[in-house]
Amino acid sequence: MRPLESLPPTETLEIENGLILVPRVKLTLTVYPKNPSVAKPIDEWQLKRALLDFLKTSLSVSITVPEEDLEIRRFRDLKKRKRDDPVAQGNLFIRDLGFLNKTNQRYIDKAEENETNMKVLEKKLIDWRKHVFEKMDGIELNLEGIKYGLSAVIPVSDDFEKMRKDWEEFYAFGNRGYSRGRQEPDTIVIRGVPSRWFAEPRVSSKPSMLVTHTIFSSFGKISVSVTYIIIVALLTDNRNLNVAEDDDLGKDADEDGADIVSGLHCKIVVQFEKYKDFYDTLKVLCGRTLQKQGSQLKADYEVTWDKDCFFRNSRSQADEKSNRMPEKAAGQYRRETPRRESYVSQSSADDTRRKRFKVRNQSK
Repeated sequence: MRPLESLPPTETLEIENGLILVPRVKLTLTVYPKNPSVAKPIDEWQLKRALLDFLKTSLSVSITVPEEDLEIRRFRDLKKRKRDDPVAQGNLFIRDLGFLNKTNQRYIDKAEENETNMKVLEKKLIDWRKHVFEKMDGIELNLEGIKYGLSAVIPVSDDFEKMRKDWEEFYAFGNRGYSRGRQEPDTIVIRGVPSRWFAEPRVSSKPSMLVTHTIFSSFGKISVSVTYIIIVALLTDNRNLNVAEDDDLGKDADEDGADIVSGLHCKIVVQFEKYKDFYDTLKVLCGRTLQKQGSQLKADYEVTWDKDCFFRNSRSQADEKSNRMPEKAAGQYRRETPRRESYVSQSSADDTRRKRFKVRNQSK
């Protein structure tokens, strides 16, 4: 696999198990009526058409976005809605970022300026994403005579620089002394990837620790060996990789998200041995979509760094549980031991006295 530190932010990366990481820009959208008393459900199709036309005509570079890359979920039961609540939410994905490469062809043609090219592309992508955000945030839409406002947000999980500043501040000021021995993060949390992509083919549809370890080992070294993980995973939490079905993925979704089926997605927590591997991996995962060869499905996962000390807390709970029985048994042993020692010492003294008496009688 290509070295992560040399991967441009607009380039696709092929990883293990037929998986592909594809660059994209994501915005989270919220729609609310300008008149809070409006109780009419919004027309999703009209809203989509208005936004897609806006992207074609109002940006510095005309963008054509397929309808499936603009997700809009309206709130149908408006009677439960408060006056200031939105009427719809959704996500916008812009996946065709090739125009950013074309504007920097003069750098790409010079191999000795790869580092400069990387920095230029990263800055151009960040600036262009900010441009799209500023253009869309606060626009007004008129649908069937009703005016709506639109707010746009760049998700934190797509903003690597924001996450980097967060963990630097956390370890400088906010860890409250819990991690004195570790001043840098090393653990990545990923949610919203299909379970079957991390499963063993023809064995199970549930995510496999072995497959997951194979995939993420290509990014960097994971501290625990595969054998140790497979043996210990079902017994304790003392490991550096965790993969499990993510049943809470749609917990906070609105009524339109009620069709999310338990077990289809999984949550992966992976701890790297080196900070550099953690850093490079998170940077590559941030702002990309996971796809699989031969599948039309696009997994727009969420990725972040672990500030809750997942493995440390898991180890503490496992150690506490495993120590309960040994402590109880040890207490019983300590209570029984003095009696036995007393009995042994007493019998030993009597035997000694008897032996001495017999020896003296034989000497006479």
